[in-house]
Amino acid sequence: MSARPHPASAGRLQPRPTLTTTLATLLIATLTGCTTLGPDFQPPTAQLPAAWPAQQSAAGAVDLLWWHSFGDPLLPSLIARATADNLDLQTATSRLEQARAARTSIAGAQQPELNATLDAARARNSQIGLLDPSGLNGTHPYTVGNAGLSASWELDLWGRVRRTVETADAQVEAAQEQRHAVLLAVAAETAHAYIQLRATQSLSALTQKNLDIARDSARLTALRRQEGVATELDVARAAAQVATIEARLPALAQREHQLISALGLLLAQPPQALSKELSKELTTSAGDASEAGDHALSTIPAGPQLTALGLPSELAQRRPDIRRASAVLHAATAGIGAAQADFYPRISLGASVGSQAMQLSELGSWDSRSFGIGPSISLPLFDRGRRAGTLALSAARQQEAALAYRKTVLTAWHEVDEAANAVRAQQQRQQGLTTATGQTRRALGYAQQQYQAGSVDFLNVLSAQDALLSTEAALTESRAAAALAQVDLYKALGGGWQEHGKLSP
Repeated sequence: MSARPHPASAGRLQPRPTLTTTLATLLIATLTGCTTLGPDFQPPTAQLPAAWPAQQSAAGAVDLLWWHSFGDPLLPSLIARATADNLDLQTATSRLEQARAARTSIAGAQQPELNATLDAARARNSQIGLLDPSGLNGTHPYTVGNAGLSASWELDLWGRVRRTVETADAQVEAAQEQRHAVLLAVAAETAHAYIQLRATQSLSALTQKNLDIARDSARLTALRRQEGVATELDVARAAAQVATIEARLPALAQREHQLISALGLLLAQPPQALSKELSKELTTSAGDASEAGDHALSTIPAGPQLTALGLPSELAQRRPDIRRASAVLHAATAGIGAAQADFYPRISLGASVGSQAMQLSELGSWDSRSFGIGPSISLPLFDRGRRAGTLALSAARQQEAALAYRKTVLTAWHEVDEAANAVRAQQQRQQGLTTATGQTRRALGYAQQQYQAGSVDFLNVLSAQDALLSTEAALTESRAAAALAQVDLYKALGGGWQEHGKLSP
């Protein structure tokens, strides 16, 4: 991939003009109109594959409002509130407003400047000094009043002001895209935290379900010990199993607390302000392990089996970081023209009209009138290399921006490829764990039946229960990992900021 600036490369610095060249250029520019120095920006080409690998995607356009495809009514609500109230987003919006205000200030140089003055002073001059303009020879104080209008306008013959405004426009665009990037990140982070929260709650429910099973087994073992069928070793093992499972719950509760706080921070809420809304009860039945496990898993949002990736060529238009990198390159390219124009004369037209009088009553009379009009030319002769250094710096910045654009596009390509591969791998892993969980549930049922019949010892029950707890936890984590990978894929594709990205100018 490559970022291709205008052929008038920033690396070829323009030589400092001689006086003869300057005067000739000034005459030509005056006769034929203004010119604009420096390379004109050409949008860079993002080199991306012609198509994504067929096994990684479904046909169709990217779902820009992807959070609706996860089948959870609360997730879109959380994302909508986050994109409305998030403090990082409000900061990005403020920076965009600052960029727009700066652009307005810079663009003012394209128009004439008009100022009005009005002053009055009481003064007395020296009797032995220079000529007293009041005519009083310093013998008496006098009052003098001034009123007037003055106007000035720089003739932007070389495009210095136009290039500066072009730079400001590109900086506004970069700030706009940075805000879009924050929107995209906020939506993805909200989905991440919510999916992890539901996975943690599911693990807590499954752990509680297995704890109920372990407690039932411990009570049964105690009864069998009283009947002389079980041993003290079986009783100790059952009690240890109960304590081991119980020890998992506090860490899960702590994790749930952290994730609710994280979501609250994303929504600019105080700690645990969302506890009531997000502490969803996952009612499970200890008597039916299969039904309980399936119910716990169903609380984890899951996206579509196949995600439409769209066309690779559209990635540069959807990804705000690529769009921002292009805007930064545009600003750096325009900066070269502004730096080159500094080598040429600055020509301004000025005019003033006013009134001056010794008596305020005479201010504004015909005899008190004054005026002035004429051009001013400022020609740089010697600055110890300051302008040359500024031009070299502008060229280097453009080269850096071009490299940054190339890296941004390449990073986006990698992120899409890796996220699509992660989705596929996690979905395959989930399928295998789903089968394994069903078999371990059957194995636990058989072990309990055989233990009650006295054909196997309690160690078989413990082994089957450990296996079920392990596979159910792995399946829960796998489903959450698959959903998180889909969120990462949508983020890599640049979907998610379009609905909330509009901002009135």
